[in-house]
Amino acid sequence: MKQIQTIEKGANFSAANFGKLADIKDYVLELDPEVKIPGKVFGGQAVGATGAEFSFQVFAPGQETGFLHTHKNHEELYFFIKGNGEFQVDGEVFPVEEGSVVRVAPDGRRSVRNNGTAPLVMLCVQYRGNIFTAEDAADGNILNEPVKW
Repeated sequence: MKQIQTIEKGANFSAANFGKLADIKDYVLELDPEVKIPGKVFGGQAVGATGAEFSFQVFAPGQETGFLHTHKNHEELYFFIKGNGEFQVDGEVFPVEEGSVVRVAPDGRRSVRNNGTAPLVMLCVQYRGNIFTAEDAADGNILNEPVKW
């Protein structure tokens, strides 16, 4: 089974390498001994994320999640990085492809499938919904110091 590599850690950061997107298929997410999801890896713990979780997942042609799911509190953003397929939310089915982004509220009943002929690669970010404000959008500070490489 493929493993996440730690690149570097410091007081205010951590970095990890998940490998080439083409190799995400080599990960297996084991939820319990009876439930194993090929081609999926969560990454929040690997980088020490404290406000969100993320996962990479690849669907082979014809593969789908196989179930609908919702969340209690988490909204999700699905970023489609490669390939094409279909997304379903609350019974509505629509096409997705490289460059598509789908946001789903916690109560949205969702599922994904690859109905194409090439792998469908996805990055999913989940975070607590309904907490981001206009003030949060202006949270960044540009520092008056040079960048040194």
